[in-house]
Amino acid sequence: MSGPRRGTRELLDTFTQDVTADDLKRVFTRDAREAYAFFAHGIDRRALAQLPWPKRALLHLRLFLLAFSRRLPPARRALYGLALVCSLIGLVELYTGIDTVRIGPIVLPVLTWSQGTGGMFLALVLLNILFALEVADRLTLKQDLNVAREIQRAMLPRQPFIGLGVQAHGETRPANTVGGDFFDIVPTPDGRLLVALGDVAGKGTPAALLMALLLAILRTLVDEGLDAQALATRLNQQVLRHAPRSRFITALLGIYDPESHVLTYVNAGHPPALLRHANGSLERLPPSGMALGLDRRAVYSSRNVMLCPGDLLVVYSDGITEAESPSGAPFDDDGVDEAVTQHAAESAQVVTSALMARVEAHIADARVCDDLTILALRHN
Repeated sequence: MSGPRRGTRELLDTFTQDVTADDLKRVFTRDAREAYAFFAHGIDRRALAQLPWPKRALLHLRLFLLAFSRRLPPARRALYGLALVCSLIGLVELYTGIDTVRIGPIVLPVLTWSQGTGGMFLALVLLNILFALEVADRLTLKQDLNVAREIQRAMLPRQPFIGLGVQAHGETRPANTVGGDFFDIVPTPDGRLLVALGDVAGKGTPAALLMALLLAILRTLVDEGLDAQALATRLNQQVLRHAPRSRFITALLGIYDPESHVLTYVNAGHPPALLRHANGSLERLPPSGMALGLDRRAVYSSRNVMLCPGDLLVVYSDGITEAESPSGAPFDDDGVDEAVTQHAAESAQVVTSALMARVEAHIADARVCDDLTILALRHN
């Protein structure tokens, strides 16, 4: 019997461990009030208050259920409605008739149900309360994340950069509401142009916070007029200082000089950028150092590449090449090469949009597992 008893005890501990009386009280007081206020927003309580209480209670319940259901995605709303209908059908089938109860001289009619109906009904009510609390929490968090997404979007360049003899444009699509990929296009005080694309390890909110920090540091360092090598070294030091040890960042940092038409870049553990020459040949620019935030002693070397009229540089995160179709086939470098070649004569904005559209079509209805980011730099 020790086995069944131990199993029962473990099951009981699973549901009761760390639960306190204050926790239970909070569920039915503060949490319930907040969830009710969240879903009942827009219900005219003053108009309901003028109705008799039985009618008021039923109408209030109906309006609350409708407001709650509208907050659910369509498919889940349909499943929830089906569950309610099945529950009502079950209650009707358990109904046995009408009986009477005498309270002193007063005889009152009461509905009677099969044995166990009360427990089942209580369980149904508790499950719906729990469901409402969880949905309210998730939707509140989603609203906060949507605000964070808008802030994150506002931090990134929205319009194409046209000037200094080049044009540049970037796009990003986070796998979740917010993401850890970033890009930047910033003219430097000495007349050059910084182009950068980075990928914070991981995704979601933690990666987004570190992305915002790194972007702020990057823009601060740009004003110091650093070259690409010094910029990568300083960024590495800042990431090690401010980020958790488990986090690192791959990035490509490039500084374009419009006088010499030379792009000096550092590739810190990032996928090789694709350079499409005006004559149609393709070249990939290899990494020149490890990812940022891995080693305080890391040494970053810069490389130079001449951009001639008609040349097109495309930088992208690994989410692009690793994006999988519903059958599991990756988009891969071949997909990038094909899309870039097809739109090589277009503007930087058209190239990024077309490549992103090609990746999204490849993914179709499969799950996006990583952030998608593209940056294109074209020599006019």
